[in-house]
Amino acid sequence: MKAGITILPEYRWAEAEPRWRAVEEYGFAHAWTFDHLGWRTLVDGPWFGSVPTLALAAAATSRIELGMLVASPNFRHPVPFARELTALDDVSGGRFTLGVGAGGMGGYDAEVFGGTNRAASPAKRYAEFVELLDLLLTRDDVTWSGEYYRASGARNLPGCVQRPRIPFVVAANGPKALGLVARFGQGWITTGTRRDTLDDWWKSVAELSVRLDDALSAHDRPRAGVRRFLQTDGAPVFSLSSVECYRDFLGRAGEAGFTDVAAPWPRESGVFAGDERVLEAVAAEVLPGLG
Repeated sequence: MKAGITILPEYRWAEAEPRWRAVEEYGFAHAWTFDHLGWRTLVDGPWFGSVPTLALAAAATSRIELGMLVASPNFRHPVPFARELTALDDVSGGRFTLGVGAGGMGGYDAEVFGGTNRAASPAKRYAEFVELLDLLLTRDDVTWSGEYYRASGARNLPGCVQRPRIPFVVAANGPKALGLVARFGQGWITTGTRRDTLDDWWKSVAELSVRLDDALSAHDRPRAGVRRFLQTDGAPVFSLSSVECYRDFLGRAGEAGFTDVAAPWPRESGVFAGDERVLEAVAAEVLPGLG
């Protein structure tokens, strides 16, 4: 099991940098940030871009895997985005991983464009987004045409540090998206679905893991070739509310077949409210026992 932390891009860098350094110093395996223009109840507060945040995080760290959870087609086009991803892979020395998702049809990322970025078929747009990104990051001089995206002679030199490209961690719950995991993913991520109670959430997580098995089998992909990430911010209980709670999350995630867990850095109030001292205790009492 590998454990990671998600740091929301809401802090000025003078406040954010110590957090990114601390994630590595504590012994976590990976660190992430959200890729949105604004998010839920925090849209009236400060918010910074994920790409420059991750570039600075790469300079502030030396070991941990870095990534975004999750980039989406809501405000990104694969051609310029591929250039940014190549740069992040380079400045991190090959430590960058792309989390990618379909993007919701509501919320601030759609509202800020006046709804003009909504897709008639979000699933089809998502499939095109992932497929074209894969091509742009693995080949030079790409010409491609789809319903939602086009590229003409798109270059990718010098290419990714990681070969053949940066790893994709593909967000998926439904059958079409799970098929994308099987085709393009080096990893899969979910936040679960049912959230009425913690038991219901865990049942949904276990069911989704079984669905992934089916999708991989249908595409002749071995289970061992795909990492399974559980993003705990979708749970009805904050996973870092205590050391015991966090330990329970790791144990149950492992029982459901997950290889990685990503939990939010505790905030002072509101969403993900918690005590940063729990992180210190987790680093001392839990992380040393992980494989």
